[in-house]
Amino acid sequence: MTGRRSRPTGRYGGRTAQERQAERRRRFLEAGLELFGGSPGYRNTTVAALSAAAGLSTRQFYEEFRTLEDVLSALHLQVNDWAEQAAAVALADADAAGLPLAERAAAVFRAYAANVTGDPRRIRITFTEIVGVSARMERQRLVRRARWIDFICAEAQAAARRGEAVDRDYRVAAAAFIGSVNGLLHDWSTGWVDASLDRIVDELVHLLLGLLRPLDA
Repeated sequence: MTGRRSRPTGRYGGRTAQERQAERRRRFLEAGLELFGGSPGYRNTTVAALSAAAGLSTRQFYEEFRTLEDVLSALHLQVNDWAEQAAAVALADADAAGLPLAERAAAVFRAYAANVTGDPRRIRITFTEIVGVSARMERQRLVRRARWIDFICAEAQAAARRGEAVDRDYRVAAAAFIGSVNGLLHDWSTGWVDASLDRIVDELVHLLLGLLRPLDA
């Protein structure tokens, strides 16, 4: 199928067409999280299997999406949005509490890690299933990585203005840290790193603080 079918309009069962569409999309995404993030994985899932898991038809699938990659793309963005929101809330709470740099950075990263690792399916979507799918998905992955780099740089510059960190360009350092997060969490989730999640998070927090502290700390 190369295009979506036309959608019905009007009310049915007390719900508008937009409400029914949102419900179908939600069910497809929930099914995608289960199948892509669990078993059998994105590459071994078919439209028929995803539709069956959602309790919907393949016709309804093509009303909402063009391909399975569209579902993976939406899930990857959603998982990143959840983690970004968790980090932003933790940062606001830390700022409101007036926490020093080390405690603030640790609180923000732990909030991120708790969100993305609290559900093993989210880890797999974020760090495994999206890799190597297509040029389009690689661009999306890099765009979202750039947003995390911007997030770290903004906090580093704020810390520098408060006199808590060196005033310098943090972009390369932030990119190195994000690469470490992605690589370590990917390897841990696939069983290549024999350590508890708490140990993984502790090590990454140490790396982050090493980037943000003044050079003579």
